[in-house]
Amino acid sequence: MTGFDTFVAVDYSARSVPSPAKPSPDSIWIAVTRGAKIDVTYHRTRSAAQCALIDLFESEIRKDRRVLTGFDFPFGYPKGFAQAMTGSHDPLALWKVLSERIEDHDDNANNRFDVAEEINQRFDAPGPFWGCPSGRSTTDLEGTKPRSPAFADRREIEEYVLRAQTCWKLFTTGSVGSQALLGIPRLHALREHFGSDLAVAPFETPDAAIVLTEIYPSLLAEEVEALRLPDEILDATQVRVVATALSNLAPDRLNAMLAEGNKNEGWIFGFGHVGELIRAAQSKPPLAPPRLQDNCFALPPGVDWTPVPQALARLKAALRPVTVPEALNISQAAGRVIALDVHAKRSNPPTANSAVDGFGFAHASITSGPQTLPLVEGRSAAGQPFVGRVPAGHAIRILTGAAIPVGVDTVVLEEDCAVAPDAVAFHGAVKPGANTRKAGEDVVEGDVIFPAGHCLRPPDLALLAATGIGEVDVFRPLRVAVLSTGDELLEAGATAAAGQIYDANRPMLAAMLAGWGYDVVDLGRQPDDPEIIRSALNRAAQDVDAILTSGGASAGDEDHISRLLRDHGSLSSWRIALKPGRPLALAQWHGVPVFGLPGNPVAALTCALLFARPALSLLAGAGWKEPLRMTVPAGFTKSKKHGRAEYPRARLTDDGRAELFKSEGSGRISGLTWAEGLVELPFEAQDITEGDPVTFLPYQGFGV
Repeated sequence: MTGFDTFVAVDYSARSVPSPAKPSPDSIWIAVTRGAKIDVTYHRTRSAAQCALIDLFESEIRKDRRVLTGFDFPFGYPKGFAQAMTGSHDPLALWKVLSERIEDHDDNANNRFDVAEEINQRFDAPGPFWGCPSGRSTTDLEGTKPRSPAFADRREIEEYVLRAQTCWKLFTTGSVGSQALLGIPRLHALREHFGSDLAVAPFETPDAAIVLTEIYPSLLAEEVEALRLPDEILDATQVRVVATALSNLAPDRLNAMLAEGNKNEGWIFGFGHVGELIRAAQSKPPLAPPRLQDNCFALPPGVDWTPVPQALARLKAALRPVTVPEALNISQAAGRVIALDVHAKRSNPPTANSAVDGFGFAHASITSGPQTLPLVEGRSAAGQPFVGRVPAGHAIRILTGAAIPVGVDTVVLEEDCAVAPDAVAFHGAVKPGANTRKAGEDVVEGDVIFPAGHCLRPPDLALLAATGIGEVDVFRPLRVAVLSTGDELLEAGATAAAGQIYDANRPMLAAMLAGWGYDVVDLGRQPDDPEIIRSALNRAAQDVDAILTSGGASAGDEDHISRLLRDHGSLSSWRIALKPGRPLALAQWHGVPVFGLPGNPVAALTCALLFARPALSLLAGAGWKEPLRMTVPAGFTKSKKHGRAEYPRARLTDDGRAELFKSEGSGRISGLTWAEGLVELPFEAQDITEGDPVTFLPYQGFGV
């Protein structure tokens, strides 16, 4: 049996009306975790939650991923009930019978009390179902727990988990009976939909692509409370913590737990292994930050053309980090972004030590002029410190990096000494503390050595190691999808028909994103078909933190990206006063930011460098990255009009002047490779002659 890739925890609800539009307790919450990423979503109805789960499961099956999903209601009933209802002990046969009776509508309206009453009428003894709203009570459905009911009050597992409520209780606090009565038919529908791709533990062998299991978040009640964030709704915390625990269990332990329990009544996953679950819940950061607000890219009323500085400022204000932290050994941390301030665990150097090979002594023991000091037996070497005190008026052999012994505060260089077996001689013009390093003169224990947002370089790993840090909290690399659209596009190297062009943007953008340290998801080339593009965006939104598209961002007949983002996402088309570029589609697709770049490669690169690079850096937790700006003499003459910023391709001559590419045409891709960067010409009109100072933005300053 292979392991699972994706882990889901569902907090269910038996509401009879839709939950409030504002996320609220006692509603449906779903947590999904894969790798270091965890998303918690709120659903107002059972139908909406069912659709979300089906979409997720279908997507994961297409990607050959296995999914373990836990629901927080009983999967079965006490011994004898399935037999009485179906003539079989098979709990899944009971699922079918219940699903045939329960009516559960898209607005949460349902007939659960009627079904419970009808079932109770089948038995001579009272119940077993009980609990209902005031005025609904009848002789066949009592408002309180009946005496001597037809079946046992609790399942086997609930005899051990005493806080767990009985599955017969349908109303008021802890009415898991209603959750089961409405939830089981939904699970049966999932079984019908996915067939052999879905299995239910412990009733079936858990070796399918999708496995369902019963969870009880209250097993981790103390841990849930400890990991609850300020103002976080408890239900959201519960599913987040449980999904995290599931994802962090070793595969063999997880499979062993799935195989446990009563195969007729059902079982709570992880019972008897609470300590193991708690450790698993603690081994990963508790929260992925919530996704961006749907309207975060909206422009103020009346804003049309937007100058570049204002556009960048608005973009910066709209964003925040969306990645989650993970702990990594420093040997794996180069290129990663620090998630939390890093404090030195040890001073560097940890103790006073010698900067040279030589002889140490107390400065107060010498005078000016020639000195001769007797040598103590032994020496101080790096890793082999001298034990004991060096008496006043004596010296000791000491090597570079060795701890300064007690009684020593000054070291004289070996080359300045004459040495006999029992004495050392030198001239006395030695400064106090010469050739020594003080403890902590580089870094003091507790100092912040790297702030959150710092991107670790190889030299930084040396400082981490030197200050006793072997593991550091870093952000997971941002996952960015790249999508090209257009019927006219084909892959480089293919045979082109009339009217076709090669997709130049996707390889350029993917390589640039990889160079910035992001995980790139290639969505390929998609035709001018809205449904195909929509499907690609849906798949990406479940797996990435941001999406870069090129083409289709304007308002033409075949600009499907803009139309889709407007109709099914949250789109704000920014008309930016710059050349090349201008149209930039900024949107949300199921909470994932989308940067719709122009289709022209020159404009796509310019917009990616100026807008996508700092925005993605901020999303990745590294903060907003300004480009490197250099003031250099112009190697060109140009009369620039007022009304937009211009970013012509440029490179530096041997004498440090910025020369422009021979053509400003945005279709001249060769200019991208000829250039070493861009010249930044501001919004205002400007007449530039050779030698005038201009601003040069080198590609290297963009990390390209």
